[in-house]
Amino acid sequence: MLLITGDSIITKQIIEAFQEHALLVELSSSFLPALDLISDRKFEAVVLDLSIGEPVYSILKKTRTSASNKTTVAFAISANSDESAHALKQGFSFVLERPLTPESIRHSLKVAYGLIVRERRRYFRCPVVVPAVLTTKTNGIFSGRTVNVSESGMALSASVALSSGLEGMAQFKLPELSLPITADSRVCWANAMGDAGLSFLFMPSDQASELQAWLATRLEEQLPPTVADRFRMP
Repeated sequence: MLLITGDSIITKQIIEAFQEHALLVELSSSFLPALDLISDRKFEAVVLDLSIGEPVYSILKKTRTSASNKTTVAFAISANSDESAHALKQGFSFVLERPLTPESIRHSLKVAYGLIVRERRRYFRCPVVVPAVLTTKTNGIFSGRTVNVSESGMALSASVALSSGLEGMAQFKLPELSLPITADSRVCWANAMGDAGLSFLFMPSDQASELQAWLATRLEEQLPPTVADRFRMP
């Protein structure tokens, strides 16, 4: 998650509370570097200190219009109830009101945690190497192996170079799943070595549910035991 504040006490409080939930905190204390981070990186949550002034709302707008961060959970740190109400009207998801305490931060984080979990699952890319096939209508069949898989696509190492924009039916079978996953897919990037990124255009709902559950299990396996139970929350 990204924290934007110049307050060292708040920085310490936020870092401690979020680390308890296996959320790593990146700190920025100024406007332009924060905008660059929002443009270049994916964050599951952002925490913006309103004491920085009007630029905070520009950062929020940038977050909401970013392809990667438009659904990111946004927290505001406010000075009073009027500022809190204004922040919520401007599009913040949650408000942490001064004076912050460990208890108040944990309470807000507990309420927001389900949304943060969904963000993490949505963008989680699980490294897995299994045979994969891309069947196209006009260019034949391409075979290869997966590199990683997410809810929305996968990285593929193919036997020959693919073309960006190529569409077809991708098929692969993940460990512990009885049936293969099939998805209408498009090559969104490719290089001359056969490496490519595929975006899933359509997947049957039952297979999408199986893939989501499989990825959720893999994600939980990477978490500390004290945190894993929180990721099983609906």
